[in-house]
Amino acid sequence: MKSSLRSAHAGAVHMRAFGLLLILVVSPLVAASPESFRFSGERTSVSLAEGRERTVLTGNAEIVSDDTQIRADRIEIYGRNFRYAVAEGNVQVVDSKRDIHLSATRLFFDREADQLRAEGNVIMEDRANELLVRGRFLENRNEEELTIVQAGVRILGDELTARGEYARYRRDIDTLEISGMPVVFRKGDEYRATRITIDLDRDEIVLQGEVRGRITTNDDASEDGE
Repeated sequence: MKSSLRSAHAGAVHMRAFGLLLILVVSPLVAASPESFRFSGERTSVSLAEGRERTVLTGNAEIVSDDTQIRADRIEIYGRNFRYAVAEGNVQVVDSKRDIHLSATRLFFDREADQLRAEGNVIMEDRANELLVRGRFLENRNEEELTIVQAGVRILGDELTARGEYARYRRDIDTLEISGMPVVFRKGDEYRATRITIDLDRDEIVLQGEVRGRITTNDDASEDGE
């Protein structure tokens, strides 16, 4: 009986040591790739089933991929060369290249395509453009410089506030498109339409569809129009 227990214990120790060795061996291989990538966590579990290789990090979990840093309570990474990651619980993302900070409840990240999808109470702060974006769902397609936000969208800028149900933010041309009963408040003025497009660089607003507005004049009078 004691011999069996010693054998089982030795096997468990061997598996734990093998799991540690796996991480030590895999990490340099990843670091040697064109894109640097590293991960850490208080606890780590590894699945070696062929075709279903996965690594789960829990407790102060973190992955760092080139300019992107992701922290969460739990992160699962999988796919060839750890291409995909799913983060859950107190998710925090920092894109140092674009100066974007994001928080969410859950996140999916495709490292090779440089895309992410966030869910929950999503907040994205684009510090370079002084823009704060909120919504229930958010998708960042970094190669396209495109952010898509859905459900309960709120946007706060230096001189404007906007809301709607769907928004497309083109960071490359500083253009914001809002639909789903959109409303824009800017310098005391109010704009409503079927679709609203804002050129943030030129400070221009284009209204499409059924249009309503309220303009505040210098003498504090107001005009309504359709």
